[in-house]
Amino acid sequence: MDLHFGDSKPTDDERAAVDALLGPPESSWEGADRSDADLRWARGGRAARDRRDLLLPGLHAINDRVGWISDGALDYLCRRLTVPPAEAYGVATFYAMFSVKPRPATVLHVCTDLACAAAGAPQLCAGIEERLGLGSGVAVERSPCLGLCERAPAALAIRAGDPVRTAVSAPATVHDAVLAASAPDSAPEEPPAALAVPQAGQDGLMLLHRVGVVDPASLDDYRAHGGYTALCRAFELGPAGVIREVTDSGLVGRGGAAFPTGRKWQATASQPDRPHYLVCNADESEPGTFKDRVLMEGDPYALVEAMTIAGYATGAHQGYLYLRGEYPRALHRLEHAIAQARARGLLGDDVLGQGYAFDIEIRRGAGAYICGEETALFNSIEGYRGEPRSKPPFPVEKGLFGKPTVENNVETLVNVLPVLTMGAPAYAAIGTPRSTGPKLFCVSGSVERPGVYELPFGATLGDLLTLAGMRDGLRAVLLGGAAGGFVRADELDIPLTFEGTREAGTTLGSGVVMAFDDSVPLPRLLLRIAEFFRDESCGQCVPCRVGTVRQEEALHRIVERTGADAAGDIALLREVGRAMRDASICGLGQTAWNAVESAIDRLGAYE
Repeated sequence: MDLHFGDSKPTDDERAAVDALLGPPESSWEGADRSDADLRWARGGRAARDRRDLLLPGLHAINDRVGWISDGALDYLCRRLTVPPAEAYGVATFYAMFSVKPRPATVLHVCTDLACAAAGAPQLCAGIEERLGLGSGVAVERSPCLGLCERAPAALAIRAGDPVRTAVSAPATVHDAVLAASAPDSAPEEPPAALAVPQAGQDGLMLLHRVGVVDPASLDDYRAHGGYTALCRAFELGPAGVIREVTDSGLVGRGGAAFPTGRKWQATASQPDRPHYLVCNADESEPGTFKDRVLMEGDPYALVEAMTIAGYATGAHQGYLYLRGEYPRALHRLEHAIAQARARGLLGDDVLGQGYAFDIEIRRGAGAYICGEETALFNSIEGYRGEPRSKPPFPVEKGLFGKPTVENNVETLVNVLPVLTMGAPAYAAIGTPRSTGPKLFCVSGSVERPGVYELPFGATLGDLLTLAGMRDGLRAVLLGGAAGGFVRADELDIPLTFEGTREAGTTLGSGVVMAFDDSVPLPRLLLRIAEFFRDESCGQCVPCRVGTVRQEEALHRIVERTGADAAGDIALLREVGRAMRDASICGLGQTAWNAVESAIDRLGAYE
């Protein structure tokens, strides 16, 4: 490994931020003062290389303390971890929330994605920039989806310091967003998670029944409402029994791929290579998706319990919770829940006195949609650029740190709790034979009551929109988010199941249901989707790296009427879309054309 360090020096704040994470350096090789003239000896190099996975937390530590990552700070972090500076620079520039150029300590992220764009985000941005003006000490950045779609438009203010301070403004006005940025400690408190659940407190809910009912900070309250009953039953059944229950329940992944959860767990548990790892994917970055945020903010102990069960069943003793960097309240809630569970013997060396050791570590993302792909997520945790890996080998064989790994998203894991408490047959009786159990849907856009809804699989799109208060003038519904597809206003009888949406020529995806009325300019919406995929492509493979740019260029020409032949651009879009779908490494490139294609073919977007 050839390390080339520069001459830049870290400031005292930057050095303190890194040392708070890694501890003080032990030698000059790691950046300590040269009092003992030991620079010639690379002591502790092997141990430092084993800590490569702390690169992302280290970048967060610097960015949180100072607001950006200087050459000196990056150089110091690289010395501490023996990471080549060029590689660390590649990682730091991969994430949207980091900056390697000087910027103000306060950054105001204003969402300009689909739901917020339809709710007036461009006008909000213009108003904020006019109000703040130059020299305000606030950097205003247009951001992809912040996961606050039920309260669009949304803004997130982050002020660097020790500690870092954050404030959310949603639904945002110019006044409230400026207040959040200029005085985050004085900004109005964010509304409780229960306000994102119109069904809160309703009988019959399985996944959302505690949201708005229990105190999310209280472990005792959680246990008084059935918490840890599922884990106790898991210990009664044993690991094989838990996997059998999950398999018999028919539970499939809720992130969009719909892979049978029991099969994934069994494949991981049966691997002889050790150790095994569990990864919870809480990096829901699909525009229009916010269900996992609501679960983590409103019922955090449920996720801690579900991860413990999954770890027990698959033979994992360490779990990683990869959390979106744009979710500060979920981070605080989960940090508290994990600390409380650890203090009460529900995590640690001897969970519930059963002789099973399991613990959870939170790793924060930093604004990269591609890290929702499981292998890109593994690379991110390991301290590399969040680029997807080629398969095989599959994660159940070689996943995180090259070891067998089971990865599930938040909603999938939380579904394990009712599977164990009510039993597999009762769970499987809910929904349809091929799509069992309840499903969470993120409804936003042109509806009266946006939020997270829980319905059994098999309810129709019309049923869901009726619950949410469908407005007059409905033009189209986007299912599955930016990677999904549009359906017409006369197709509301589509059953909300994996097989039903597939037969209708669309997708259920992660549960996004975004309604648009006649006031929303569809061509501009499609252009925003294309811009999103161009920005979020990791650039690793040519079909996606080039195709997303060509797709955006063609849509620009059509929208701005600068092309002589719209039909020719549409033909080009189809050719590029097919290439991305057939040849891209991962799901980002494979689905980047879906929404545009459905808008052209089903909605006649450019007729």
